Amino acid sequence: MLAKGQTVIQYMEQLAPKHVAMEGDKIGLQLGSLQKDIKCVLTALDVNEAVVDEAIKLGADLIVAHHAIIFRPLAQLQTDTPMGKVYEKLIKHDIAVYIAHTNLDVTDGGMNDWMAEALGIESGEALEDIHTDRLHKLVVFVPKDHHRQVLEAILNAGAGAIGQYSHCSFNMEGQGTFVPGAATDPYIGTPGKLETVEEMRIETIVPESLQKRVIQAMLKSHPYEEVAYDLYPMDLKGRTFGLGRVGKLSEPVTLGEFVERVKEKLDVPFVRVVGDLNRPLRKAAVVGGSGGKYWKASMFRGADVLVTGDIDYHTAQDAQMAGIALIDPGHNAEKIMKAKVSEWLELKLREGKYETKVYASGVDTEPFRFI
Repeated sequence: MLAKGQTVIQYMEQLAPKHVAMEGDKIGLQLGSLQKDIKCVLTALDVNEAVVDEAIKLGADLIVAHHAIIFRPLAQLQTDTPMGKVYEKLIKHDIAVYIAHTNLDVTDGGMNDWMAEALGIESGEALEDIHTDRLHKLVVFVPKDHHRQVLEAILNAGAGAIGQYSHCSFNMEGQGTFVPGAATDPYIGTPGKLETVEEMRIETIVPESLQKRVIQAMLKSHPYEEVAYDLYPMDLKGRTFGLGRVGKLSEPVTLGEFVERVKEKLDVPFVRVVGDLNRPLRKAAVVGGSGGKYWKASMFRGADVLVTGDIDYHTAQDAQMAGIALIDPGHNAEKIMKAKVSEWLELKLREGKYETKVYASGVDTEPFRFI
């Protein structure tokens, strides 16, 4: 059985929820349709003509990429321009393109965590908070004989997390009353007659990012035609999504030794470095993509070095005078996401018993050549 396009994207958004993306970021479905069976998914950092040719060769129906193919509004679509040819090939071969950018950067287990893990940065904390999940209190009433069924459905969908504890809930027995309408087909009771039922009241916490999934699970498992439930907004802060990671290194190293680690683990042949190669490093920060502006935040958090791409000349000078080292492996170092996203989708699709295949792009989209 092949997965539908929407199913693949639901799995992707479990990893990188859309609502945590930075304001104005161009994410989501950018081209094509998800209303089809997906035989093959290709994960890519960028979508250029070589990547599209690779997708065509593999028979891919969907490309999941990190960088947007439509970043600014299109005034026209001319197929004799370089990017126009890319759009034309995608449309002719019915290949959809879905983008996960800053939402993939900030999520737990996403881009910045992958880079931090690769570099040996332990217990990485976010450099800058981007989004905090709002919490809601869910209250639902269910007949006693379906209490366990509905409770497990809600909790297994992700409700009930408080700090490091999961599946938290409060359950109380009581009586519910209702009169079924003339056109109803009630699970319990008779139309037009007042009914009193022994019910259980379930209370639990639901983060905004999981609200839709939890409510769907509740409604699917509940026996009633009309489910009585309430959602109350709470002042408590939920899960926080942040950009960048900072933490202690697994073991102290010199800047020169750390440079070699960056080159090896991020698979880059060349880096630009600011700082004395003999200086010892105990704490490091990393920001995927262009994160030069975060050098002050990194230093404030005690980092000896910041690893990020696209550092400009004056930022390098300022950081050097302030005493924090910088390593610039280039923007393309984010290619680590290709294999990681592929592994995630492969796992989810196998769990769902789908036969859809997933491949990580083998195309090198690095625009620079190092001589």
